[in-house]
Amino acid sequence: MFNDLSLTWPWNPVAQVFLLLLCLLYLVGLWQARRRYPHEPVKPWRVTGFFSAIALSAFLLLTPVETIARTQLFSVHMAQAVLLMTVCAPLMIGGCPAALLRTLLEIPGIREITRLLTRPLIASLLFNLTFLLWHTPRLFDMAQRNEMLYHTMMVSILATSLLNWWPLIGTLPELRRMSYPMQMLYAFFDGQPVDIFALVLVFTGVSLYPHYVIPPQWELPLFSDQAVGGALLLIPGLVDLLVMSPLFFLWLGQIEKHTRLADERRQAEMEAEEEYEDEYEIQ
Repeated sequence: MFNDLSLTWPWNPVAQVFLLLLCLLYLVGLWQARRRYPHEPVKPWRVTGFFSAIALSAFLLLTPVETIARTQLFSVHMAQAVLLMTVCAPLMIGGCPAALLRTLLEIPGIREITRLLTRPLIASLLFNLTFLLWHTPRLFDMAQRNEMLYHTMMVSILATSLLNWWPLIGTLPELRRMSYPMQMLYAFFDGQPVDIFALVLVFTGVSLYPHYVIPPQWELPLFSDQAVGGALLLIPGLVDLLVMSPLFFLWLGQIEKHTRLADERRQAEMEAEEEYEDEYEIQ
């Protein structure tokens, strides 16, 4: 059954350059962080997480998976996109500690650009517009016919996913200042456009991407393949809900901490006032 799928390895210089650039920047930042911030050692699990994300991205973008996703199965394309968005992007961000990023942000102009692109509204708009525009039937048809354009599409989805995750899990506090309630609102509303598009794919009843050539032996209608892809695209929305849960409990913990500190401060003021009254009565 799987012998009917293409085993053609794609020539994807866009992804190769992007992934190599990420690795180069990471290694330079790692070396600088260890030299300049010896009191903030980079934990091994962060390095492992980052390079695991690079390896998974390479598997998705530089192997026959990319060819199958572009030419044969829309469901594989959507699985490819979902993994890039919900696994690779957060692992890459989580693998970059603050000390490492500070060294990279010292490059002239990088801090200003990063501060602008990681603002919640801009990051969300860039990601959602990039994803939805690429999946309009006309643009997607062009990407299917032009291998380099398809590669550009997938790399741009990964790149904007990195921006999209930053307001939630970015490791530099000075570039991530949203309160927990605002982060929950961001996680909820940010995923709505993609969720709506996923429901359109599942329930529209017609194939929006008719140029896929599904192996005849599979006996899989185009719309069924599209519906499977739409169902897979609902996964990021579920991930958003999972992200909101710990944010809610962190918010409750923050409220409890502030309440406790306020109670302790009031208690200290009352005790100080009682001591003052006792001293006044003695005099």
